[in-house]
Amino acid sequence: MDAATTKMEEKTISEMEEKFSAFPFEPYRIQLDIMKALYRSLDKGGVAMLESPTGTGKTLSIICSALQWIVDRKQQLKSETGRVSGRNGSTGDQRVSDDEPDWVRSFVPVSERKDQKKEKANKLGLRSWGFDKRKFRNHCRDLFSRSGEEEEDIGNQKGLVMPQKTRDTVELNEEEEFLMEEYESEDEGKNDGNPKRKANNVSFSSSSDGDEEDGLRDEEEEEDLKVYFCSRTHSQLSQFIEELRRTTFSSELKVICLGSRKNFCINEEVLKLGNSARISERCLELQKHGKEEFSKTKIEGNGRRIQRKKNSSGCPMLRKPKLQRQFMNEVTRQEALDIEDLVHLGKRIGTCPYYGSRSVVPVVSLVVLPYQSLLLKSSRESLGLNLKNSVVIIDEAHNLADCLTSMYDSKITLSQLEQVHSHLELYFEKFRKLLGAGNRRYIQTLMVITRAFIRVFLDDKNSSILSSSHGTEHDRGEKNVCDSSMAINEFLFSLNIDNINLVKLMLYIKQSNIIHKVNGYGAKLASVQGGSMIDEDGVKENALSSFQALVDFFISLTNNDGDGRIIISRRICSGKQEGYIKYVMLAGEKIFSEITNQAHAVVLAGGTLQPIEETRTRLFPWIPPDQLNFFSCSHIVPRESILPIAVSHGPSGLSYDFSYSSRSSPVMIEELGRLLCNLVTVVPEGIIVFFSSFEYEGLAHDTWKASGILARIMKKKRIFREPRSNADVELVLKDYKETIVALSAGGPKENPIIHNGAVLLAVVGGKVSEGINFSDGMGRCVVMVGLPYPNPSDVELMERIKHIEGLGESNTRRTPVIFINNESCNGDAVQAGFDILRSCKRRGREYYENLCMKAVNQSIELFGT
Repeated sequence: MDAATTKMEEKTISEMEEKFSAFPFEPYRIQLDIMKALYRSLDKGGVAMLESPTGTGKTLSIICSALQWIVDRKQQLKSETGRVSGRNGSTGDQRVSDDEPDWVRSFVPVSERKDQKKEKANKLGLRSWGFDKRKFRNHCRDLFSRSGEEEEDIGNQKGLVMPQKTRDTVELNEEEEFLMEEYESEDEGKNDGNPKRKANNVSFSSSSDGDEEDGLRDEEEEEDLKVYFCSRTHSQLSQFIEELRRTTFSSELKVICLGSRKNFCINEEVLKLGNSARISERCLELQKHGKEEFSKTKIEGNGRRIQRKKNSSGCPMLRKPKLQRQFMNEVTRQEALDIEDLVHLGKRIGTCPYYGSRSVVPVVSLVVLPYQSLLLKSSRESLGLNLKNSVVIIDEAHNLADCLTSMYDSKITLSQLEQVHSHLELYFEKFRKLLGAGNRRYIQTLMVITRAFIRVFLDDKNSSILSSSHGTEHDRGEKNVCDSSMAINEFLFSLNIDNINLVKLMLYIKQSNIIHKVNGYGAKLASVQGGSMIDEDGVKENALSSFQALVDFFISLTNNDGDGRIIISRRICSGKQEGYIKYVMLAGEKIFSEITNQAHAVVLAGGTLQPIEETRTRLFPWIPPDQLNFFSCSHIVPRESILPIAVSHGPSGLSYDFSYSSRSSPVMIEELGRLLCNLVTVVPEGIIVFFSSFEYEGLAHDTWKASGILARIMKKKRIFREPRSNADVELVLKDYKETIVALSAGGPKENPIIHNGAVLLAVVGGKVSEGINFSDGMGRCVVMVGLPYPNPSDVELMERIKHIEGLGESNTRRTPVIFINNESCNGDAVQAGFDILRSCKRRGREYYENLCMKAVNQSIELFGT
């Protein structure tokens, strides 16, 4: 019986190895289990969770299983479509059996869908113009981008248009440059909220570019079934591409890697800005201010003469559409390229790799992209991502719920509000007599709102919405901090702006181009008043960030009242009032449902996903616990190879206490240093020491340096410290690794190595603790200093805990939380947080504890593999 069972298991393993033949070497049993579990989950559809510790070959297993499923499914759909077509004869009526899943029955073949699109375009009369609806939608969704191409009637009998050369010779004054077009909402006119335009302006693409782009799509068929793989950082995406290249899928399937403008941009002038937000804003600004060119005159059948006018992009990397098409062709004909490869390709061709990579998405089978590009709805729409019937795999999903909700947070500071309000006042004062009634009313509404927001930070008790709760915010001096929270409706009512239609206001902002008009005038005025000392472009970009922050906050205020909370933080620094208003999104399940409702399957993968009940409750509570598809595998490293030790006393017998009130004691830190002195003597190669924060790591380092303990450690091992800047982490890790590798090699005999390894001082939650595999000698010992519980005085954390505690309960009313923090009463804020925790019955308290243990697990699982 045992022999028969063993033979059957061997046969099963052999069959699975044959099925996953793309795996580059003979897989371990644990890797086969991962691939089988994922394949079954994709067959079933819905939501699945896949837990596989670092070092078990998780990424490679996911690649081989998911892409094999895509290949098999396409083949199945192809054969199914052929059988149905054969049964129905020449009628073309393709019906799928009712026994098939919904997503199979709803599948429309590429060729049929393209015929439908062409027929619809011909009916609308758009095909002859080369109208590209997908590109048009993407441009329209962007708040700051403008329509890039126009056609102008130059022979209409109703009126002639002034030739371009004549207009160019006219010097624009301030009114012509900054005055907005007349605007009417749907309540005032019949233009459905659109600003009035001249009737002879049509917004179509030029036929040559449009036809060529359509031709490319005809040549490269759009893929209906896709795998979207996303992870937290660009470096993790590059690691994924490296693993993909080890399989045959790298050359068999079309793949594209997406990223941020900052990572893709090859325009040196834009890259000099450094900041991601400023780079994105500048990129959009360059597209808005293009170079206008005229092409040939076209004569329609009725004798009407049309002259094409095309705005080429202001960015030199986007002025030649042919180079973009060349970029697309090369990407689809090469093996999988990571972000660096795409950037090099863009530089070689001389075209933008950011927009080039976006244009390839429709024709690929695998899209590799960062979290924000997939999880943020506005990013999905901007990129044109269609998740219908596709597979979504989210890696490093241990903190997915918090990461997802944080993407929908918004924040605007007092200084940004003052800047926006000042720009609006200056613009309104200059142009109020020239503006139409619609523009005047909306600008005044914006001024009322910004003035109300600013009033939140005033000291006058009659003006402050917080004064009724606390009247002693500033009794203790300049370092006083007051944090409070409230619901959206409560916030709007308290400021008397609850009667303003924010949806209509945002529509006006989007359609009227008010941001660029007001911002442009403010920047020009500042440069005139400040002379050569003022950088007009710098002022414009800075103000643009402030306007965008206000728009983002408006969007947040349109959420349901119970979906999030408003956080108001007020402080005085150097005698000046500072602070911010922030919206904190709490309802992650509503956001996540937008993804699960579209995709065929969503897979959450990671090394430490447990406890899964918290994730289920926060992201997909509609799935019963017993129906959740969860797979977890043990670590590939055997238990006997790991030695966990809880150290309660130091070398001198002092009991360790790393609680918030005791951990900063010099005596406690020195006792920790003495333990580390002993460890560097007996542990070879690499030791990683994790602290709860950068501040505590810095305090420990300075204390050891002053007491001489650091010098004793450095006699045995080199010391490395994790930098705060992510840009510097790679350099530190490289030096740390080279030190370990040099030790393993033995070093030159004429210069014997005096160190026996290195020590890396790191921070829980930092880049070192996530997504980096410290294998072999790089991580012989891991030291976790205390338990990294979150700060209970964090008002955002407490609001999240209260929300989680109340999940599943209806009509729960939260009382406002007010924390007054300063040097003398910081303990009161901490105590208030602990009071909230003690009031929690189960979920809120478990969430607080899970935050700590997940951080510990995420840090220690990266070592010893």
